Amino acid sequence: MLGYIVRRVLYVIPVVFGVALVTFILFHVVGWNAAAMMLGKHASPEEIAALQKQLGLAGPKWLNWEAAREGPWYRLFDSQWFFYLRQIVTFDFGRSFATNQKISTLILDGILPSLSLTVPIFMIDLVVAIGIALVCAYRRNTWLDRSIVVLAVVGMSVSSLVYILLGQYLLAFRWGLFPIWGYETAKYLVLPVLIGVVSGLGSGVRFYRTVMLDEMYQDYVRTAFAKGNTERRVLFVHVLKNAMIPILTSVVLSIPFLYTGSLLLENFFGIPGLGYLSVEAINSADFPVIKAVVFVGSILYVLATLVTDICYALVDPRIKLR
Repeated sequence: MLGYIVRRVLYVIPVVFGVALVTFILFHVVGWNAAAMMLGKHASPEEIAALQKQLGLAGPKWLNWEAAREGPWYRLFDSQWFFYLRQIVTFDFGRSFATNQKISTLILDGILPSLSLTVPIFMIDLVVAIGIALVCAYRRNTWLDRSIVVLAVVGMSVSSLVYILLGQYLLAFRWGLFPIWGYETAKYLVLPVLIGVVSGLGSGVRFYRTVMLDEMYQDYVRTAFAKGNTERRVLFVHVLKNAMIPILTSVVLSIPFLYTGSLLLENFFGIPGLGYLSVEAINSADFPVIKAVVFVGSILYVLATLVTDICYALVDPRIKLR
């Protein structure tokens, strides 16, 4: 098992390098003139050049052959690409153009508010959706099953923005049950968590219901019934256990999105998480913050796939550790 984990970790290294390369190409090679956009149309060429140097956007993109010929050989690496690699290794993405704060500090400060919102939504959604999916599998092809499917489809069809506006107007403004804006106590998170659960429940129920029904028609289920097991035992002991592979896939691959937060919920409820930070950076053309958030989110997604592969081997003995 240890050898398998070591091999999977080693496989991640070239993937991370590839992510860094793709991110660099998007923001440095085919992207816009970030310095000119951040300073505005009235900026002078000198101001643009100074900001480009500060952001690591000045000089050659890959290798600095001219500097290496005129000076020490190591000036060959005095380029945008190696400047970006140094930022990644040191986790120092510079400073925000809008606030002049260190970007690494902004990211670390925004993680806790984002997780305090997304983790409860994720956990409640997961438990409730799997529970409802098991009920649908237990009462399959009945009026209850069909009614739940219809409600799930309707819930998926409604934009999350509608849930936010209705929740703020009815529950917060009209009835005064919850505060509308802020991040002071846990009470400020109740309404956005409730809205997040309701808006995301439909897709979860449909996915897990499909998983459970696929397992219900497998050969091992017929064998379990033939041995005299009750339907409830087959459902909760055998079916749920064998459905762990697609459940793990859905769960682990959702973890990186907990880091990025919820863009709409954080901005409509004033929660200072990474979703709020990302929207503010886009609105103010804060190039360094956007680049850092995109890269860190991509790396977390790569790590989540690694954890998924390891979890597969732990929960399913049919998977060989090669």
